[in-house]
Amino acid sequence: MKAIKLTVMLMFSAFWLQAQVQLPVEQVFQNTYQKGTRSTDGKPGKNYWQNSSNYNIKVDFNPVTRLLKGSVDITYTNNSPDTLKEVWFKLYPNLYKKGTPRKARFAEADLGEGVAIEKIAANGKSVNDFSIDGTNMTVKVPPVLPGKTIRFAIDYNYVLNKGSHMRTGQVDDGAHFVAYFFPRIAVYDDVDGWNKYPYTGAEEFYNDFDNFNAEITVPGGYGVWATGDLKNASDVFQREIVSKLASAEKNDAIVDVITEADLAAKKVTQPKPFNTFKFEAKNVTDFVFALSNHYLWKSSSLIVDPATKRRTRVDAVFNPKHKDYYEVIDFARKTVNAMSYQFPKWPYPYNHETVFDGLDQMEYPMMVNDNPVDKREDAITLTDHEIFHTMFPFYMGINETKYGWMDEGWATIGEWLISPMIDSTIVDEYGIQPTAASSGSKDDSPIMTLTPDLKGSGSFTNSYPKPGLAYLFVKDYLGDELFTKALHNYIKNWNGKHPMPYDFFYSMNQGSGKDLNWFWKPWFFDGGVLDLAIKSANKTDSGYAIVIENKGMKALPIDLLLTFEDGSTENNHSTIGVWEKGNKETIVSINTNKVLKKIVMGNPHTPDKVKSDNSFTVN
Repeated sequence: MKAIKLTVMLMFSAFWLQAQVQLPVEQVFQNTYQKGTRSTDGKPGKNYWQNSSNYNIKVDFNPVTRLLKGSVDITYTNNSPDTLKEVWFKLYPNLYKKGTPRKARFAEADLGEGVAIEKIAANGKSVNDFSIDGTNMTVKVPPVLPGKTIRFAIDYNYVLNKGSHMRTGQVDDGAHFVAYFFPRIAVYDDVDGWNKYPYTGAEEFYNDFDNFNAEITVPGGYGVWATGDLKNASDVFQREIVSKLASAEKNDAIVDVITEADLAAKKVTQPKPFNTFKFEAKNVTDFVFALSNHYLWKSSSLIVDPATKRRTRVDAVFNPKHKDYYEVIDFARKTVNAMSYQFPKWPYPYNHETVFDGLDQMEYPMMVNDNPVDKREDAITLTDHEIFHTMFPFYMGINETKYGWMDEGWATIGEWLISPMIDSTIVDEYGIQPTAASSGSKDDSPIMTLTPDLKGSGSFTNSYPKPGLAYLFVKDYLGDELFTKALHNYIKNWNGKHPMPYDFFYSMNQGSGKDLNWFWKPWFFDGGVLDLAIKSANKTDSGYAIVIENKGMKALPIDLLLTFEDGSTENNHSTIGVWEKGNKETIVSINTNKVLKKIVMGNPHTPDKVKSDNSFTVN
């Protein structure tokens, strides 16, 4: 009897396993499982490794000529099992170099000579065997064995761009946002080896977790804000500014650290011809700085971790002419609070976050470069979107160059969820209609398509709303508590590391205790139209049976507005779980004694290409 039962159970289990959806795993990822650097439970494998560097940067920046002269000492540790005979660097400012291939469009007048490498030394010896190809630089080096380090000393200079602002450059005559300003070592990982993708202005970035010590020298009268902690505030700011900053770091109240009166009285920086600002940042993926001689500075802080009482300081640094920015400090503070306590419900990981009034909409560790906007709603959604990037790609070391959806999708759902927490009147439908309209078209490639290969509308929808919707629908399906558990499993597994797509899928499966491949496969690996239709509505003994047809391959939630003969209405919601079995139709059962007259299907966050079949009159 026991043997028969066991046989039946094994046969059933084998059938059940065969029925489970399998994700198509590329060979490069299968290799990582074989090498033991990654695992199918979503965790880093027992042999996981990643390389890292310590950067000591010294920069002299002239805001009039925009000449940046720098030196960088780098100690690079090879934690890989491979012997490295060359080291790849990224020279991101070469995006503005004449002749560099790029997807971004720049005015010819804004192009220059790019980065001039004055000297490279490796382990104290001059290196002449290096080549520069656009934004990549390859340096031949003595073999760097596994577990060993190599030290580089590089002197360089370039002129910061003034026009065609792409994530960095001059903002106005007295303000600059300076990003990607130093030669940095490219990522060497267990999947691809060296990250050889050039920076074209379209794709974003992939960096190791490194430690930075930076000294930034600017003319007197200029304040500097940067990634990391300012280590010599009293040396560069006057006493009252230092006092107000210290107060902001300890209190919830908003403090006007730099006012218009301070600027007019020249009571901001130390009265010297030049000031050198010293910053330190540990275990971060990048370092940027910004400067201005006429910006206001509002600051506040809040407890982000109730267990340790750790606080995060939030700053808004802006041109007093931009009236929308006076509220940005409030939006930023509420975003950090919402991220810490509501979504993703993870204590904000850094000591500060600075929103700088610039010419872009771009994120960096502990900094964002946000242009002014005309509408309050836009200021809210822009602020929370860019700050949300703190988690993805910075706390989680995402390869944005290949998989933009792994960070932009999270910033998009963060924007959708947090914006109404700041202002309850906001219904943020960012990207929903383009997603619906383009679904099933030539530009509707699978989300897993590498970011550099995206074309047309897919360059936007595949990175932002499509993955954002997928996360939103899974959240709805699992419920807030289980979704948070699954997401926290992913974060715990991979913060400070380099997660790849399958690490995410498997971490969410493991964390939720559910096999979500039935959803991941069509949403991330397949194309297809997004289209639901009301097929019929039939009277039953207990009410009505409404038949909904899914005309595409992807699971979508169902939201119905029911109108009855007496004029009353009722909302009915079904999660994506109704499509879990791969069915093309589902029945929504309505228990009611009322006479149903009309059904309208739709939700602001449910893309539907053909809306003509979303309304049904019951006869």
